[in-house]
Amino acid sequence: MAELRPDQRAFFREHGYLMIEDAVDAALLARLQRDFATWVEESRAHEAAWGDTVDGRPRFDLEPGHSSATPGLRRVNAPVEVSAAYLAATVESRMADCVAELIGPDVKLHHTKINSKLPGGHTEVKWHQDFAFTPHSNDDVISALLMVDEVTEENGPLQVAAGSHRGPIHSLWHGGVFTGAVADEVGEACAASAITCVGPAGTACLMHTRLLHGSAANRSAKPRTLHISVYSAEDAVAISPNPVPSRYEGRLVRGQRSGRVRSIDYELALPQLPTGASFFDQQARHGEQGAAGP
Repeated sequence: MAELRPDQRAFFREHGYLMIEDAVDAALLARLQRDFATWVEESRAHEAAWGDTVDGRPRFDLEPGHSSATPGLRRVNAPVEVSAAYLAATVESRMADCVAELIGPDVKLHHTKINSKLPGGHTEVKWHQDFAFTPHSNDDVISALLMVDEVTEENGPLQVAAGSHRGPIHSLWHGGVFTGAVADEVGEACAASAITCVGPAGTACLMHTRLLHGSAANRSAKPRTLHISVYSAEDAVAISPNPVPSRYEGRLVRGQRSGRVRSIDYELALPQLPTGASFFDQQARHGEQGAAGP
């Protein structure tokens, strides 16, 4: 039975995103929340990023100002490797079924991560397109952002520039530095017409890889935690190393393997892999370098 109506599929094609409520069931959502709460408590004992991933970078990333009294756990890399609940949300949920209806039927996993903005945090995400971080041979790639907490207007919600997935691929390089953000004037234009994506916990925003998006800092007393699963069509092949590799990279989530590669025509400057636990440090350079052009 189809999960999406024809009008929902048409909305995604036109606007580049789609909001899906009840993307995971209530029991699984509670497990996701418990696991993340456990990691936040664990972070109180750390002063710097910790844990190991398959490429040697830390699994758990802390924002500047983190302390035991005011924890600032902002990123968990490849949570599917350390949590059965997060793996289930990525590969067994209604969320994955909906993704398959948009870019399938054959779909594989590229990477997963958690981006969180705890109360009192200052991290913001500058405007960018995911495709410039994770280019593939074609752009049938979706970032599924599952709201582990309720997302409100005040706690740093995702903002999107509807329809921008049909426009150019913008450079994330400025003044010879990979900043992970588009030029200031592009970001300002996006902000002027941005659509804010809010919803109850368990809602997922399915976002086309070329859609321009960003988010402000959390200015509330409520956390905003997103579990992000990046999926691609089975015949889309990554052309740059995975910035968040895991042992589940390339896992077939729906359908079957074709043994084929499908390509589209585009050009972009290849991304620079993060050397730390996340891309937040790369984006911090944007304010330092300005937007002098690629």
